[in-house]
Amino acid sequence: MSFINYSSREINCKIVYYGPGLCGKTTNLQFIYTKTNPELKGKMISLATETERTLFFDFLPLALGQIRGFKTRFHLYTVPGQVFYDASRKLILKGVDGVVFVADSQIERMEANLESVDNLRINLKEQGYELDKVPYVVQYNKRDLPNAAPLEEMRRQLNPMGVPDFEACATDGRGVFETLKAVAKGVLSDLKRMSG
Repeated sequence: MSFINYSSREINCKIVYYGPGLCGKTTNLQFIYTKTNPELKGKMISLATETERTLFFDFLPLALGQIRGFKTRFHLYTVPGQVFYDASRKLILKGVDGVVFVADSQIERMEANLESVDNLRINLKEQGYELDKVPYVVQYNKRDLPNAAPLEEMRRQLNPMGVPDFEACATDGRGVFETLKAVAKGVLSDLKRMSG
């Protein structure tokens, strides 16, 4: 749940990038970080572990819009992809305001994508959330690869609820900001509804 800092007049929101190992969560955040105005962002913090190649989590505040005179600051996190790090994933989901599911478009990664979506549902439920009630978007990453699964098939299997979804190539930034804007919009409309 978002945290309100009255002294700085800021609402802090947490967006978590979730998905299987090596699907592009870290690449998404790194692209956003490099393209964000230095005055609007904090430090990117990376906690690596011995056995994990991906980042443990990234932290990146983004200033975006106002609600009742309060600035909105977004904190973006990635979760470790490997199932081995499930305790870390659960911890990172605590207090989440919005989720981006980053799917790996490679045909041979479909099983890993499906396992990761199931894992996301389970971990959210343990935190008292339901995926259907959290601002949620799906990103089909690595669309540039020759072994990318057909988009319709990915949608059918990974987005049965029909949430906003985007094709992306995080290495060159295609679809990265569209994905972020969609989840941020969902989080903001949730906040406005709650403050209304």
